[in-house]
Amino acid sequence: MNTRNKKWMSMVIMLVLALVLAACGGGNNNAGNTGSNAGGETSSNGQNSGNAGGNAGDAGAEEPQIEEGAQLLVWDNSDAEFEWAQYVAEEFTKKYGIPVTVENVTHTDAPGKLQTDGPAGLGADVFLAPHDHTGNMASAGLILENFYSDEIMNEHIDAAITGGSFEGKLYGYPIAVETYGLFYNKDLAEKAPETWEELFEMAKAFNDSANQKYGFMYEVGNFYYDFSFIGGYGGYVFGSDNTDPNDLGLNSEAAVKAAQFVKRIHDEILPIKKEDITYDIKDSLFKEGKLLFNVNGPWAAAGYRDAGVNFGVAPLPKLDNGEHPTSFSGIKSYYVNAYTKYPEAASLYAKFAASKEMQLKRFEITGQVPTRKDLSDDPTIKNDPVVSGILEQAQYSIPMPNIPEMQTVWGPMASAFSLIWNENIDPQQALDDAKKQIEDAIKLMQ
Repeated sequence: MNTRNKKWMSMVIMLVLALVLAACGGGNNNAGNTGSNAGGETSSNGQNSGNAGGNAGDAGAEEPQIEEGAQLLVWDNSDAEFEWAQYVAEEFTKKYGIPVTVENVTHTDAPGKLQTDGPAGLGADVFLAPHDHTGNMASAGLILENFYSDEIMNEHIDAAITGGSFEGKLYGYPIAVETYGLFYNKDLAEKAPETWEELFEMAKAFNDSANQKYGFMYEVGNFYYDFSFIGGYGGYVFGSDNTDPNDLGLNSEAAVKAAQFVKRIHDEILPIKKEDITYDIKDSLFKEGKLLFNVNGPWAAAGYRDAGVNFGVAPLPKLDNGEHPTSFSGIKSYYVNAYTKYPEAASLYAKFAASKEMQLKRFEITGQVPTRKDLSDDPTIKNDPVVSGILEQAQYSIPMPNIPEMQTVWGPMASAFSLIWNENIDPQQALDDAKKQIEDAIKLMQ
């Protein structure tokens, strides 16, 4: 008898003996107890054994025992992603007979909203969130461990698993991976530059600021993009593969080289204020044929197609050390609310959404890159020029750190690069100041 059958046999016996339902492992409808047991007891193989259905090792052996009267609320993004989420909900209801309601709560807002709505019993049972919030949510006891971790680990790329894990436990059900690359206008450039020296030369030739034409733009002061240069020069955020908050590499020699390179971009090809290089501004310029090279992600592709831009996507050019900038990769995953009344149904839904069929459908609707290994060679995906370009850059990317301390990094580092760009502040001084702010913030967390 497999582990899940044993658990449910034990539950039946316990019910016959008139013991408390909460002593059983499955189908717990008590939201508060579900939340308090989110961490569970860890067995010798590292799997969670403290929750209903929390035995990842037996995943796929049989369908779980869904809670009676289960009905689910799902939070997801708007537009095309919302369309996909509704499709998943409809297909899930057809297959399992469980009603699902989808509400629009952005994946970046969901973790914060869950902090209040979760304990109050108002949160979604399943919600989309960026992987870098995993550590915060897990530490706060807001999310359940993945009930199907072995199966998910075997089916999805390593970056997706790393992103959705915290302290050796998998929480996320990967839905999509994204990073950014170099978008270029094929009507204005025959090919994408392979090195930054080539890019500088081509950008200078195209620049015509009087007519608002620019050879290159990226969103300066957004550390999501700034980090690519730090990583490209061998720098890092946290030590020990971004798990040690006591080892900050943000004012290292590599980080200073990166900041100096960003300053060179300003001085030689983009001498305008950072406030004039917002996402919306550069997006509009690219659509109008006034921007040659644009750092962006696959989320922008549909808008460029609609605008009739003949564009290509390539990896970020090599730096003068011969290395590609290491873009941050982000994983969008579904997570199960630790306060859900229906942990089995919610976990099954998240697993269903991460399936091959649903991820392929998501790609067709949204153009987002799947995380499943078995889709990498699918002709629909392999032959897509946007996805192929992003996937090429993805091999040089690293997942954004997902430990809670990462939340202290974004603001100070954005300010540091903004001051270097706008005010010509010495890079070493700006980065030293940012590191000090981050260290102080981390101490308050400990």
